[in-house]
Amino acid sequence: MMDIPSPEVDEYPAWCQDDQVPVTKAEIKSIFNELSHKFGFQQSSKENMYHHFLAQLDSRACRTDAQTALISLHVSYIGGENANYRKWYFAAQLDLDDEIGIQNMKLTGKSHQRNKKAAKKRGTTIQQQQKQWKARELEFINEHPRVALSQKQLRDKDCLKAEDYKWKIKMKALTPYQMVRQIALYLLCWGEANQVRFAPECLCFIFKCALDYDTNTIESGNTNALPEYTYLNEVITPIYKFLRNQVYRKNSSGIWVRREHDHANIIGYDDINQLFWYPEGIERIVLNSGIRLVDKDVGERYIHLKNVNWSKAFYKTYYETRTWMHCVPNFNRFWIIHFAPFWFFTAYNSPTLYTKDYTQLLNNSPTSQAKLSAVAFGGAITCLVQIIATLFEWKFVPREWPGAQHLSKRLFGLIVCFALNFMPSLYIFFILDLGTPSKFAFVLSIIQLVFAILTSLFFAIRPLGGLFGSYLNKGSKTRRYSSSQTFTASFPKLHGRSRWFSYGLWVFVFLCKYIESYFFLTLSLRDPIRVLSILKVRCNGDRLLGTLLCEAQPKITLLLMFLSDLGLFFLDTYLWYIICNCIFSIILSFSLGTSIFTPWKNIYSKLPTRIYSKILATSEMDIKYNVEILVSQIWNTIIISMYREHLLSIENLQKLIYQQASDMYNSAARTLKSPTFFIAQDDSTFKSANFFPPNSEAERRISFFAQSLSTPVTEPLLVESMPTFTVIVPHYNEKIILSLKEVIKEESPSNKLTVLEYLKQLYPSEWLNFVRDTKSLNKPSFKKKLNSSQEMEGTMDKHLFNPDYSEDAVDSYDSQSGSVMSIPSMLYKDQEYLIREKINDLPYNYFGFNASDTLYTLRTRMWASLRSQTLFRTICGFMNYEKAIKLLYRVEHTSSFSLYKNDDKMWENELDNLVARKFRMVIAMQRYSKFTAEELEAAEILLRKFPLLHISYILEEECPDDGEIIYYSCLTNGYAQLNERTGLREPIFKIRLSGNPILGDGKSDNQNHSLIFYRGEYIQVIDANQDNYLEECLKIRSVLSEFEELDVDTQIPYIAGIEYDEEPAPVAIVGAREYIFSENIGVLGDIAAGKEQTFGTLFARTLAEIGGKLHYGHPDFINAIFMTTRGGISKAQKSLHLNEDIYAGMNAICRGGRIKHSDYYQCGKGRDLGFGSILNFTTKIGAGMGEQLLSREYYYLGTQLPIDRFLSFFYAHPGFHLNNLFISLSLQLFFLLLLNLGSLNYEVIVCFYDKNASITRLEEPVGCANIKPALNWVSIFVLSIFIVFFIAFAPLIIQEILEKGIWKAFARFIHHILSMAPLFEVFVCQVYSNSLLMDVTFGGAKYIATGRGFAITRVNFSILYSRYATISIYSGIQIFLMLLFATVSMWQPALLWFWITVVSLCFAPFIFNPHQFVFSDFFIDYRNFIHWLSSGNSRYKKECWSNYIKASRAIFTGYKRKTIDDESEMEDKVDKRTRFWNILGAEVIVPLLYFSFNFSAYMFINAQTGAQDVELTNSILRLSIVTFLPIVFNVIILLLGFGISLLTYPFLAFCSASLGSSISFMVHFLSIFIYIIDFEIMWFLQGWNFTRTLILLLTSINLQSFLFKIVTTFCITKEFKNNKPHLAWWTGNWYKTGLSWSVILQPMREYILKIIESSYFAGDFFLGHFLLYMQTPLLFFPFVDYFHSMTLLWLNPTQLVSHKRIFTKKQKRRRNIIIAKYILLYFMLLLNLLFLFIAPFFADELIPEPQSLVLNTPLNRTVQPYKHDNNDTGPFVAPTDPAMGQTVKYITI
Repeated sequence: MMDIPSPEVDEYPAWCQDDQVPVTKAEIKSIFNELSHKFGFQQSSKENMYHHFLAQLDSRACRTDAQTALISLHVSYIGGENANYRKWYFAAQLDLDDEIGIQNMKLTGKSHQRNKKAAKKRGTTIQQQQKQWKARELEFINEHPRVALSQKQLRDKDCLKAEDYKWKIKMKALTPYQMVRQIALYLLCWGEANQVRFAPECLCFIFKCALDYDTNTIESGNTNALPEYTYLNEVITPIYKFLRNQVYRKNSSGIWVRREHDHANIIGYDDINQLFWYPEGIERIVLNSGIRLVDKDVGERYIHLKNVNWSKAFYKTYYETRTWMHCVPNFNRFWIIHFAPFWFFTAYNSPTLYTKDYTQLLNNSPTSQAKLSAVAFGGAITCLVQIIATLFEWKFVPREWPGAQHLSKRLFGLIVCFALNFMPSLYIFFILDLGTPSKFAFVLSIIQLVFAILTSLFFAIRPLGGLFGSYLNKGSKTRRYSSSQTFTASFPKLHGRSRWFSYGLWVFVFLCKYIESYFFLTLSLRDPIRVLSILKVRCNGDRLLGTLLCEAQPKITLLLMFLSDLGLFFLDTYLWYIICNCIFSIILSFSLGTSIFTPWKNIYSKLPTRIYSKILATSEMDIKYNVEILVSQIWNTIIISMYREHLLSIENLQKLIYQQASDMYNSAARTLKSPTFFIAQDDSTFKSANFFPPNSEAERRISFFAQSLSTPVTEPLLVESMPTFTVIVPHYNEKIILSLKEVIKEESPSNKLTVLEYLKQLYPSEWLNFVRDTKSLNKPSFKKKLNSSQEMEGTMDKHLFNPDYSEDAVDSYDSQSGSVMSIPSMLYKDQEYLIREKINDLPYNYFGFNASDTLYTLRTRMWASLRSQTLFRTICGFMNYEKAIKLLYRVEHTSSFSLYKNDDKMWENELDNLVARKFRMVIAMQRYSKFTAEELEAAEILLRKFPLLHISYILEEECPDDGEIIYYSCLTNGYAQLNERTGLREPIFKIRLSGNPILGDGKSDNQNHSLIFYRGEYIQVIDANQDNYLEECLKIRSVLSEFEELDVDTQIPYIAGIEYDEEPAPVAIVGAREYIFSENIGVLGDIAAGKEQTFGTLFARTLAEIGGKLHYGHPDFINAIFMTTRGGISKAQKSLHLNEDIYAGMNAICRGGRIKHSDYYQCGKGRDLGFGSILNFTTKIGAGMGEQLLSREYYYLGTQLPIDRFLSFFYAHPGFHLNNLFISLSLQLFFLLLLNLGSLNYEVIVCFYDKNASITRLEEPVGCANIKPALNWVSIFVLSIFIVFFIAFAPLIIQEILEKGIWKAFARFIHHILSMAPLFEVFVCQVYSNSLLMDVTFGGAKYIATGRGFAITRVNFSILYSRYATISIYSGIQIFLMLLFATVSMWQPALLWFWITVVSLCFAPFIFNPHQFVFSDFFIDYRNFIHWLSSGNSRYKKECWSNYIKASRAIFTGYKRKTIDDESEMEDKVDKRTRFWNILGAEVIVPLLYFSFNFSAYMFINAQTGAQDVELTNSILRLSIVTFLPIVFNVIILLLGFGISLLTYPFLAFCSASLGSSISFMVHFLSIFIYIIDFEIMWFLQGWNFTRTLILLLTSINLQSFLFKIVTTFCITKEFKNNKPHLAWWTGNWYKTGLSWSVILQPMREYILKIIESSYFAGDFFLGHFLLYMQTPLLFFPFVDYFHSMTLLWLNPTQLVSHKRIFTKKQKRRRNIIIAKYILLYFMLLLNLLFLFIAPFFADELIPEPQSLVLNTPLNRTVQPYKHDNNDTGPFVAPTDPAMGQTVKYITI
């Protein structure tokens, strides 16, 4: 092990070596010791916080004096304007508590009543106490004339100026010793707070009590030492237990399991925290004895905290009820901005709807008052939105919470406003005659319209929280809501350019949106409204309903058209937001110089100068050196690091580095020769050899480095003056280092490639460099060195744990000649030698090694790991900070090296100590103590390679007394002793916890327990799939300066009476760019990379400028003190805070922190590469957004942000997801419209339509239906949807144009199109909307491990089907049937676009499945699909159809708690049942509406419109027959099957293990058969008409689905977690189910379920076969797998490697038999199904009049007549269509 001292023993020179240090290190140590004994803090925690405090002092003192450093820390933690403790102190009115006591304050609600009672017992009143306090306050003001208060301020009882004066006097009186003591006490409280760290104001209260107790005991002299763990056990653990018990409970086995409660029934971190925002909350705290804590003396409250009954104190302060209604109050302005203009535009263009007795031939206009009043009704709609929002706010914010606004006044005002907007319309439309003009009514309507517009504008701009009076502005008249203002509405103001950008963006967005919406959407709807609103159809109707429904068909179609247009009205806002955002980002990129179109001409030639001026702290260097010498050290180190990473060859290295050369005038002198690279790159006429390999990563990195330095970069401080910072990487089970097996062996039999082969194809030049490097290790000279006993250990360490190290540059590079030395050419003359050499090189070329020594295999593993998404890559990348700090110090302090007299070891120790002071990397390895042997080996490699690397982990030990598990938070590093027994490093710090710290989804809890081990002032938050580069790490000083805290203010901020300048809002987070290094790895990887890249760069740039950026994890830098005193760097309530990082950003914004973005610094990041992993990530993000919609943060931001900031927040976050939902909703509405419009078009005689002709022209032929405008509108809708989908590519194209040029952007776009990226985009949109919809409706959001491996594994059809059927395939097949109906009933070319949508929704999982179309694998897949359908009925099988359908059903029902320890119960299953109202809305009302619109189209197409002298048919009976026939049949068959299973089980159970499978096969086969028969009956009953059969099929499916959902929702109880009832149904073995008394009623439940399941089984059988059959033609295309792989993996034809798997003869024979057997079955079924589908097309030749077969039977009049004459229009001479130049013909249907 290297001889480097551990950083923990380092001094803190900036603090300890200052002669003016106000408190010595020994005194600080004494303070920590004294506090630790006094309060019972843990010794290990004390040591940790002691070093934490000294590190912060040292970090501040290195750029100012020690006194100022201490004061500035105290200002940050305790006393400053921006310190969270001070903000809380005044917001919670603790100043009054210190003055008169909360028990004597005039509070609100029940707290006021309790205070009055308590005061009465003491013989006084609240009023007397208030008078005495006011008298003392006035006396204080008179004694301190510098407290300048106006008469108004004197009368204002809530003026804080005097209290601020007192605070500053108190702070100014503190000695440095007392300041240290206060900060130390806070840090000690924080360091052991565990989960309470998520509740910052709760922690402030604990600290306040502890501080008062400390002050009181010092004054009284009573200091009793408490045993260790007292603080943890008595103060923190009770709160922790309360939190844990809210989410978990102990089951009968003593295991903690999750409760069924949803968020609305869980008192979480925020509820606990908000108790301490108001004095009313603190007053609620009651001891077990019943005495209130506030009744105790302030100095004694701390010792009573152990007796507090927290369960009586805490309560819900916001109900996160799982409902969509949160979107109404949270986003009320969004709804108003769209509903009101849509109403104004549409009402103005719908005159026929409010014209009395409108006649087309007259085209009579409505009265003026009617037109204006109809438009003005939009104001009433606006008021209605506000009223609904207020009512729901009443529901979500409990009235007992002191922060809840009084809503009565607001509601009354809104009702009055609604009445003022509504009453004129009531008068004009219902009292006054509609057709009579009235001057009074006209004037009234004008006033109404003006008032409506003003109302809409006011409500659209004004936040709901400040509608009629607000606490949003500072200096409000009352302290009643000061906490809400402080903690939820302290939004940092925008100034200057940012403010104009923010307003300008949204003015342009809505200006463009409203113009486009009016002229493109609304005006296109004007003619369809006119023709459909007056259309009268002459239908005969139905036998039961008559003409009631069919006559309303035009109105139903118009309603659907209105709804579809409204959906587009919402969608195009997001479209314009994307466009304008991109434009504004382009403007910003030009201003910052980050665009390729800005003057980049000299970025390379000026690069040396910019390195000198922007990377080096040249202005502060003591000695000025030659620029070229300093720059050459930086540049050469960067280039050599790339060479050692195998990005460059030795030839590239030689061309790129500075080299020494002989002086042409003085041969003894040496000069520095600059590489020609700097000139060549900027001079297009310069002809030279290539500097980089093709598609080089080194070229990309250097290009960005040069470009970034051309932008404004803050001048850096000297290294020793830079702030200390920490990098934190959370890790759970992400791959650390790839094992040898993972690298060189296929992952599964479905793989065609190994990871190594794939990587070699992706990085061919890097592999060649690596092989050359590895071969150099095998040279005799190296082996001799390796075998040397003196050098063996050092060489092994160098190569094992420094894969970047290479002797290639030493052994093969001739410094004299400057060229690569070659092997003597005579050796190559010997052909045998040449052949032998090539044979010897084969292992290197294939595996990277030729021996199994760890030295060689580990190098290959590391090479592969550094090009995969591994933790090893992340750590290697971010430990470049260590190299960067050392390099910068060496360059800036060249003279310092001479002080060590060439003692390299001492010099290196000095550098290591500097690194330990300035930088720490903490890996939050939650599972380190539970690692497998392979994981421990990988972790040990990391620690040996990077000894300064710190690992935090959770340690579990069993308590010897009671056997309970004790949890510890531990920290270790590479210097810690290795425990040979466990294989773990011994902990440096071992801090006991209150219990299991993982109460949430994991990541945030892991970060929280590790947070106490950070050091310094800033934290960089990193994921375990990121990377960093040396040249980027050199910019760290400039990035940290973005926090605007480098210049520590020497002015003391505690001088009372001085009016200080208002401080700018503190910078809480600095975001950074991301380079997605997984781009170009296949089409899916590139799509995911493009999305991440544009969001992290293009949008982040604009959002940061306009104040809309939040925290998204990744490479963001965090202001550590600001964030850790405000709840930490994430939130952690289980499920609710699934997307944990973004809550830190919202928290920062609400509490006054700014969020910036750095465009000159970037980190690497990997993204998901496979179809499944990308969609898993998408599902997680979508479900996380569903949880965010429920959160209080969205309520605070949505109801309090100014309009421009609200819109920026909305469209950057929830707006994106709601837009996807609107797309899906609009499509569904549109297809329902197509059904109804198609049936209308199919039945009526369409008029000749000339859009240029007069409206009053007589329509021809007489009696026709003029629906042509409605048909034309369909094309407009399709165009809009097309644009909305393809706008997803716009940001990526613009980003590529800005940074790579037009040609590369165009090439990437075309590459995406040819790789079928649009199909994937459509599918992703569906996944986003589905995950959001499912989460808000059912809940169940959880962290999904996406897996970031390479997408080279083929996934079975059955797995893909089960995973995506409910998400998209079911929707896709329904859209397919609806689109097919639209195509045959109203064909338009525009409908072709939606066939792409169908292909995407149904086939995308299979299209993007690697090697999907391999012939043999395809039929093996078919066999697996058949097995998946039929298995799991005799014995438990995890992957089977029965489990899939049960899991789908359990989303509604939930699971019972009862378990019987069966293997089928091992899966993690949520117990809770979905809220009834959620199911009612999503699974009953929505399907009912869907069926209703299907039903209306079905009824109209069967209404015999235009036919004369016909008998009415019974369409409802026909629908009932085809819907219930299969159900009734299944009822009978299942009853028979149940009887057979019961009767045969006693006889066959012991001789046949597959009894259940046999019976289930019989039942399911018959179910399939009856559905085939049912389909043929549909044809028969619809008179062999395909179009009508199709609509009957659709309506029947929707009716059946609706009925099944009704039964599931209202009749089915919870599921058992085991599958015993399912197996018992098929096998008859009910005795051994272990269900106890439940077994009596369980068969009836199973019977109902099996009836439903039989229908579902038939549906999945047909659907699965349909999907397979549609793919079958592709199997017969030559080289289909070859081209498919090229498309997916983006590999050149020469790079494609495909291995044929090797099978034994027995395996081959068995495999061939399986394939042959299932090919036969496959095609036999195909032929049968084709016959049954095609035969009805020709059946009318055999049975031309099917209704004749049912005459004089109960089915009489159920068969629809076919080929009857329905043309009842008058005579007509066909005109010539001017557009077509042809005669228009009208065909009788």
